[in-house]
Amino acid sequence: MITAKTRTGQILILFFLVVLSAAACRPQTPILIYVTPTPQATVPEQANLTEATEAVALATNTTVPTIVPPTTESPTEAPTQVATQRPVPTETVTTPEGTARVVGAVVGPDYTPPPTNTPNPTRRARRQTQTPTPTTEAGEPTIAPTSPVDPSGLPNLDPSSIGLQVHSLLDETGWDGVVGDIERLEIGWVKIQIDWSLLQPNNADEITEDFRRQELYLESLDQRGLKLLISVAKAPAWARSNTTEAGPPDDPQVLANFISLMLREFGEIVDAIEIWNEPNLAREWRGTLPFSGAGYMQLFGPAYDAIRAYSPDIVIVTGGPAPTSNSDSSVDDRNYLQQMYAAGLGNYPDVAIGVHPYGWGNPPDAHCCDMGSERGWDDDPHFFFLDTLDEYREIMVANGHENAQLWPTEFGWATWDGLPGEAPEAWMTYNDRWSQGEYILRAFQIGQETDYIGPMFLWNLNFALLPSLIENRDERAAYGLIVPLQPRERPAYWMLYDAVHPDIMLDRYN
Repeated sequence: MITAKTRTGQILILFFLVVLSAAACRPQTPILIYVTPTPQATVPEQANLTEATEAVALATNTTVPTIVPPTTESPTEAPTQVATQRPVPTETVTTPEGTARVVGAVVGPDYTPPPTNTPNPTRRARRQTQTPTPTTEAGEPTIAPTSPVDPSGLPNLDPSSIGLQVHSLLDETGWDGVVGDIERLEIGWVKIQIDWSLLQPNNADEITEDFRRQELYLESLDQRGLKLLISVAKAPAWARSNTTEAGPPDDPQVLANFISLMLREFGEIVDAIEIWNEPNLAREWRGTLPFSGAGYMQLFGPAYDAIRAYSPDIVIVTGGPAPTSNSDSSVDDRNYLQQMYAAGLGNYPDVAIGVHPYGWGNPPDAHCCDMGSERGWDDDPHFFFLDTLDEYREIMVANGHENAQLWPTEFGWATWDGLPGEAPEAWMTYNDRWSQGEYILRAFQIGQETDYIGPMFLWNLNFALLPSLIENRDERAAYGLIVPLQPRERPAYWMLYDAVHPDIMLDRYN
């Protein structure tokens, strides 16, 4: 028999079950997942952002090699490992497998070298500390036989005038890793190229998420005491009637307006602005403005005015031309600079002159054409770091601009040594990893000994981490100091680290 008490219990149990069922069916508070949009990028100018961030995320948190203080006693412990094995990204970009993507300067086959008789700049003695080579317990040198660089022979360099160009289209994790690489070196400058077409793809008024991301990344560098050079290039399609490759806007004032917008948003952290990039190459100058130094000055004038309207102190740098000769796709950079002066460059007394003095396979001390070889890539002044600097200076002085500084906003030496596959160009086999590092340090030293040379920006830190650049034999990978291999840092990275720390002498660079 069912009693009243039993029935009451059953009712309570039924009520409890109904409540539980209702709670289970009630819509839950959603869990928000934020997905950062990936900007659409093209090769060779930019790799896909997501792929690039995955590649960089695989190559962070590197330890510093064993530091050996200057002492007459040798350590008894073997050096620690510089990096651990990390997988190489497997994603691909649109470049066909095995196809070389050459993005450097081009020298035409019919170029006639001009005479040059500029003397070498004054040299400074190298560091004299004669620290014995560190050894292990077994008495074997810890500097490997394949690393013939003597630490006591490195120059002492002033980090305040040393800069690196950095690829910045990364997610937060990838960017944090790059910032760590920069911060460890304790150099003075970083260069970031602002791809205008990515930051304002639709119209002149928008401030996109990519715009804000770049702003935050620049602020993170400024907060660490680094000075910032931004290079503005690549007008968006809405500002150009000719959208082939890259180029300036039809109306130069549109670039000036974009620069003014950037300065309003984050101008207080910008120390220098380079107006455009390698404008003497057709692939960077498709558009309606004349393909000449005079055409460049049409773009330069309004941009200069916009910067000066904001600040008298930001250094304004002319767009560094590529070292090249005349062809269907290029204008000789020496001629181009003279065209800029003929169009009024000398009327700007407070600017720096951008220059890209690449050295190919030739040492930074060498002049053309005293190499005494027939290997190629050494028979033209355009292939020589020192000749490019000297000849630009001659043009500046001849045009009454001797008080202006030369700013090497790109320079470097490429090598395929240690990278898989065949080198994209034969000259990349002329340099090994060790000569790459020695040439870079010597070039910085030459610049610091020369009063008309300002900060110098090595190209590049981390482009080799972009997916498939190595597999596709892209020459940008050959210039990089960081690679997605083991060891992660090439010797040039640790040699630069050692050269800017006079109180430190590493026991090895690999």
